[in-house]
Amino acid sequence: MVLTTSHAVGPTEPSVRDITVGQLLAEVAERVPERRAIVEGIPDAAERREWTYAEFFQDAQRVARALLVDHRPGDRVAVWAHNIPEWLLLEFGCSLAGVVLVTVNPAYQANELAYVLGQSRAQTLFVVSGFRGNPMLATAQEVQSDCPELERIICFDDWDDFVAGADRFDGDLPEVAPTDPIMIQYTSGTTGFPKGAYLRNTGLANNGAHTGMRMGAEDGGVFVVPMPLFHTGGSVCSTLGAVGTASTIVLVEAFDPGLTLELFETYGATAMLGVPTMLIAMIEHPDFATRDLSKLTAICSGGSLVPAPLVRRLEEELGAPFTIVFGQTECSPVASMTQTFDSIEDKAGTIGPPMPGVEIKIIDPETGATLPIGEVGEYCTRGYHVMEGYFEMPERTAEAIDADGWLHSGDLCAMDERGYCTVEGRLKDMIIRGGENIYPRELEDLLFAHESVSEVAVVGLPDEKWGETVAAFVKPAPGHGVDKQELFSYLRDNLAPNKTPKQWFAVDEFPMTGSGKIQKFKLRDDWVAGNWSEL
Repeated sequence: MVLTTSHAVGPTEPSVRDITVGQLLAEVAERVPERRAIVEGIPDAAERREWTYAEFFQDAQRVARALLVDHRPGDRVAVWAHNIPEWLLLEFGCSLAGVVLVTVNPAYQANELAYVLGQSRAQTLFVVSGFRGNPMLATAQEVQSDCPELERIICFDDWDDFVAGADRFDGDLPEVAPTDPIMIQYTSGTTGFPKGAYLRNTGLANNGAHTGMRMGAEDGGVFVVPMPLFHTGGSVCSTLGAVGTASTIVLVEAFDPGLTLELFETYGATAMLGVPTMLIAMIEHPDFATRDLSKLTAICSGGSLVPAPLVRRLEEELGAPFTIVFGQTECSPVASMTQTFDSIEDKAGTIGPPMPGVEIKIIDPETGATLPIGEVGEYCTRGYHVMEGYFEMPERTAEAIDADGWLHSGDLCAMDERGYCTVEGRLKDMIIRGGENIYPRELEDLLFAHESVSEVAVVGLPDEKWGETVAAFVKPAPGHGVDKQELFSYLRDNLAPNKTPKQWFAVDEFPMTGSGKIQKFKLRDDWVAGNWSEL
């Protein structure tokens, strides 16, 4: 079908099922009970624990019963930990109990933790004693007095004692509806302090499974999971993508390219989702050439620019088709995605068509009108995957989801006649210089392709005359410096003069969200505060 307006509907197959996260696991456990479900991907191979699907489901049921000793369906339970198997048991146990899981970034500090626990009104926090130098248990105990509804802190060191409490619950597990909210994921915060996206069983179970299918993950495969579980890329796209295809989850404790490559070879990995920096680190690692990756059939990425040369390199060197996901936490999280059979140009230059059961449109941000094909506007999506709302933030929810159920993403995109979209930037990132709209993505794509540039962020900075001016924050590639004049000339050869950055800055490291996105608002705020010097 050739579209004439920027409004597309995803395929009807695979269908959207009325199913919970817990039911998804129950189905697989019944079908392939003895299949390996979880491998604990820690460096010491002799100490790695494993679960079959029968054991996974049995343990998740015990977690559900243990939770219901102190909780009722709808209560909030927070998890603050890195990628450990107990995190997965808690995720599925919460769904079986109807308890809402609140995910917390292991890198958070005291004020961030207190905000999430207080805003979500979590009654229990499960926490590791510490990770990568962050004294997490001590920090949790420190902030508990600031969180009046936080009744208990359970350290994962005492996990067995917690699970033993299941024997004190003698009732039946509750009837949990597919439409019940089951998780609160706090948004990345590229534009400010995070909001808690209240996500439903139906959205997570279907979206995770459909992502796994579209990326080409085979039934009964082996899914290596290095993405952090606190983020939807880990707990939904990877974990539920694996369960949705009855695959083994090899859970990487914390991403390390050498360890990940070893896990690929040892367990015969067939699929992986990772941000581009992870994939680059793997193929540039000294062990890459000697590891057997021959069983790999599906590689997926998202959350960052993936230029055509990198797509081509990933497919050639990893020997598997590459796909890219697009969405946000608020839509469980994938709304559009490329397909394994798409061209290199589509995989690099577009975000593909809408997912099954998902509707998308591009609108004029000012009038709300659906735009003609090819015009840039705001990407909106509607369907089963859209969140219930921001937890206890009705005004922010109303700003994000309109009366017709459309989630307004804040992303600037254009749609072609096939329903494939290209990303032009963020609505809030759009630079208005002297009344002209400039889309940072266009400049970033060009600069990213230059051999001297490793990472780049183009930002609008306040200016009395023009309103905003264009600034480029550049992290040089290894062995290179930032040659302002060379990059300026390079852009002038490819862009209109008004788009060329006026100000240039060299960056050692960018401020990042937990999901690996550059926080442009921090660059802008630091510049306003006088913390940057121009080249």
